[in-house]
Amino acid sequence: MDKGDWQDRGEGHRQRLRDKFLEQGIQAFTDSDIVELLLTFGTPRSDCKAAAREALARFKTLPAVLDAAPAQLQQIKGIGPKNIFALQFIQGVARRYLRQRIVGKQYVHSSRAVADYLIHSMRGLEHEVLTVVFLDAAHAIIDSAVVAEGTITVNTVYPRELVKQALARNAAALILAHNHPSGSLSPSRQDEELTRSLHLICSFMHINLLDHLIIGGGDEVYSFADHGLMTRIRDDCRRILERTG
Repeated sequence: MDKGDWQDRGEGHRQRLRDKFLEQGIQAFTDSDIVELLLTFGTPRSDCKAAAREALARFKTLPAVLDAAPAQLQQIKGIGPKNIFALQFIQGVARRYLRQRIVGKQYVHSSRAVADYLIHSMRGLEHEVLTVVFLDAAHAIIDSAVVAEGTITVNTVYPRELVKQALARNAAALILAHNHPSGSLSPSRQDEELTRSLHLICSFMHINLLDHLIIGGGDEVYSFADHGLMTRIRDDCRRILERTG
């Protein structure tokens, strides 16, 4: 088979994948099909099937492939800078889509959409990140922003910056979220101390801290509110305020 015949066969295969998506949607695709088609966006005349299969064999899941560092991806034969650009670009588009989708929605009716956005944007990071979701008085979502990176503790998060950003958005309530690179969903003692400190500071500014979410390595989140920790923290802060008042 000469080079022209090989390219024609490859283009025919890629066109069948595109047609399959248009006719049946993403649910008809395997993870390998998805990775293969994404890789071809970077090198449209290359056969990316073997590279897609090796990427999934190495990283195990589609999210792990999309979250992988460029240096890790380049270790796979057939994946170069253009393929990596395609993967990172679609990852960036997905994050922006999920972030913008929640703005204006009431949190009580959109908590799963917020969790989906936070999971997608924070899962797989090799360092800790603290994200804040800002809400208005009716608990409609105004915006979200990363306010700290690195080791997230009461000594490394700057409450002044958090409150400054909340006031700039006229936020009446906040939701905290940070990731555990270890993949664990269990809150640490430092996580509880941070939440208590920030709740107390927000209370002085008449801003309600509704919840603190922990993002682990899977598709679930740990909610301080759902596990009763926010109630305990609110009670602790109320007693402190009563003593100081």
